[in-house]
Amino acid sequence: MTISTMAPFEAQAMTPELEQELSQIDAWWRAANYLAVGMIYLRANPLLAEPLRHEHVKARLLGHWGSSPGQAFIWAHANRVIRRHELDMIYLSGPGHGAPGVLGPTYLDGSYSEVYPDKSQDAEGMRRFFKQFSFPGHIGSHCTPETPGSIHEGGELGYVLSHACGAVFDNPNLIALACVGDGEAETGPLATSWHINKFLNPIGDGAVLPVLHLNGYKIANPTLLARIPHEELANLMRGYGWDPIFVEGHEPMAMHRAMAAAMDQAIGRILQIRAEARASGEAVRPAWPMIVLRSPKGWTGPASLHGKKLEGFWRSHQVPLAAPNTDPEQLQLLEDWLRSYRPEELFDTNGTLRPELQALSPQGNRRMGSNPHANGGLLRRKLQFPPLENYAVQVVAPGATEEENTYPLGELLRDIIQANPYSMRVFGPDETASNRLQAIYEVSKKVWMEEFLPEDLNGSELSRSGRVVEMLSEHTLVGMMEGYLLTGRYGFFHTYEAFAHVIASMFNQHAKWLESCLLHATWRAPIGPWNCLISSTVWRQDHNGFTHQDPGFIDLAGNKSGDVVRVYLPADANCLLAVAEEALQETNVCNIIVSDKQKHLQYFTLEQARRHVAKGVSIVGWASNDDCGTQPDEPDVVMACAGDIPTKETLAAVQILHREIPSLRIRVINVVKLFALTEPNEHPHGLSDRDFDTLFTTDRPVIFNFHGYPWLIHRLTYRRTNHANIHVRGYKEKGNINTPLELAMNNQIDRFNLVIDVVNRVPFLRARAAHVKERMQDAILSHRAYAHAHGKDAPEVTDWRWTPPSADHG
Repeated sequence: MTISTMAPFEAQAMTPELEQELSQIDAWWRAANYLAVGMIYLRANPLLAEPLRHEHVKARLLGHWGSSPGQAFIWAHANRVIRRHELDMIYLSGPGHGAPGVLGPTYLDGSYSEVYPDKSQDAEGMRRFFKQFSFPGHIGSHCTPETPGSIHEGGELGYVLSHACGAVFDNPNLIALACVGDGEAETGPLATSWHINKFLNPIGDGAVLPVLHLNGYKIANPTLLARIPHEELANLMRGYGWDPIFVEGHEPMAMHRAMAAAMDQAIGRILQIRAEARASGEAVRPAWPMIVLRSPKGWTGPASLHGKKLEGFWRSHQVPLAAPNTDPEQLQLLEDWLRSYRPEELFDTNGTLRPELQALSPQGNRRMGSNPHANGGLLRRKLQFPPLENYAVQVVAPGATEEENTYPLGELLRDIIQANPYSMRVFGPDETASNRLQAIYEVSKKVWMEEFLPEDLNGSELSRSGRVVEMLSEHTLVGMMEGYLLTGRYGFFHTYEAFAHVIASMFNQHAKWLESCLLHATWRAPIGPWNCLISSTVWRQDHNGFTHQDPGFIDLAGNKSGDVVRVYLPADANCLLAVAEEALQETNVCNIIVSDKQKHLQYFTLEQARRHVAKGVSIVGWASNDDCGTQPDEPDVVMACAGDIPTKETLAAVQILHREIPSLRIRVINVVKLFALTEPNEHPHGLSDRDFDTLFTTDRPVIFNFHGYPWLIHRLTYRRTNHANIHVRGYKEKGNINTPLELAMNNQIDRFNLVIDVVNRVPFLRARAAHVKERMQDAILSHRAYAHAHGKDAPEVTDWRWTPPSADHG
């Protein structure tokens, strides 16, 4: 066993008092291990008052033992430094299925029983505590939302450090103790997230204390970092900018001595860094401490079974004894294993932890299972939101002028940050200015704890205390934002549309977390919204080409619970502002907002946009001609659209139809809330069948021009009365280096193909509009030839503006 840092380090000298304290910590750790084994295996007989029988053992063995003793070991020593220094600390469990190593400690410190009184700290409560674990109808083997003290479920590996970093942003007194599993350490997101230390300001932020837990194995393989030479691992951590402390061994009391010394050194260094930075007012990037804990996998478990090694090997990963409910030999091994912890020394005859061991836990909110930062909604304050009128784009006439849709949003975010200086951050991969959100820099720069060069002063927008976090790792950024949200603050992430898929699984996990909170952990207070602006969209990728053309992230949202997911497709800048006003202030939801950064035509005043967003779907009266005064307003065709470019192309098609077939009665509908298309029992935005039928009719053709893949609209509307008449145009994987109109034509969302579609779908047109159809086909050929000859679209396309029907008719 060794303890080392960048300089040689001697473990602190043992005193009788410290030796006695460590002996008690060892007993507390044995109690936590006993609980971990009990919850994995036992359904009854929690205190072993009599020999185990098969009926005492769970039939479903779905626990994970391998990392549990190491995590409980870390927790036990964290309790010691919390009490000693009165620390504000939370714990994040990175190892997969690592819940037993967290549930046991939260039960021991009383946090679990306070949230779930039926899991009381006695023999009957312990029995219920054991039986519920990884059992149908109860709790899972991750640190799910039901786990007190948790903000990191770990259903997918790789995000424990980024979640920890987000938790300590703007929490200057908080320490996030993050256990990194050595299997988890092999993931790309985790490897990148070691760089969080480049963004933590020791003056205004808290600290992350990583513990890299090397127990050597994954499910059935060695782990990479556990097998590389000691010095190579030390150099790797130093290269990332950390100051590693190694605690290595297997003999419990020797390991307790080493871990106590390592924790003292790490916490002492964090407090020193804090004090020096805050006294001097100079924020620099220190070499933050981290601990490498090397202990056996399945530590203190059975050594072997049938001659095959268990402890210290991959076979202890999940359930070392797979069949104690049918195999007498394994049942006896399980009993011996449980009795090896000497539970009679740990719990009294009522099943309550002995007072001297209870005293080892911090008190009240100092307990990591009860720290309010781990139920961040308790700390969340209402977002201070400025008047939206300050940012509105002036619209004198619909479709007459162009603006960058996202620029006013940047101005709004600028002022939200200014009004909420310690509870709002913006995250994005080097694209804040690219996505036209650069107005934020007027009040806050990009946080940067690395070296500054003289030329950085001229336009790099860097600062030690910035509210914008940029890094070319969407995983790390979204992890930071999630940690920030889960500890009671607000965040906004933005990215290019084609690469939003990078964080698709993170979106999945957060949506599942929120749904679990709504259904199973109602004691958790609501948190701020998970916001994602998708910009640089599919229809404006004429220079980037096919690789950047993928609007499919919103399809993923359709798979999630409607209770927690929202998708918005604003057509212009004022609609985007109105969406932001609603989305940024809703709680316990994930918002996906699709809005391109380029210049687009403007259609709605702010007041009109607010009404439109409130309804989710609206008739665009100024583009429609089916409202004929004394006659019933029954259209011949419904032209629906969702998204900025589909809206423009639909309006251009409608204008052609007004000119070519003035008798055709057209209803134009714009959709801003995508899930308004589904039923209200599926999503709170959903339209009733009556409202849907009123808008889209029950029997008329509907030509739906959609931003994304067309199949999604069919998924959402398949149970509607008129679904058979809904014909969707959207992206169909047809693209390359194209002009904007050519890309639209390739996928048939352009104005000319839409007119052709109307001619084909409206029964009384068809042969009567043959010449119209012919002219549209000629236009397609002509515009494609122009694009290939000139490298751009014709002026009649790029300069197109909406003309009211009456003026268009002359």
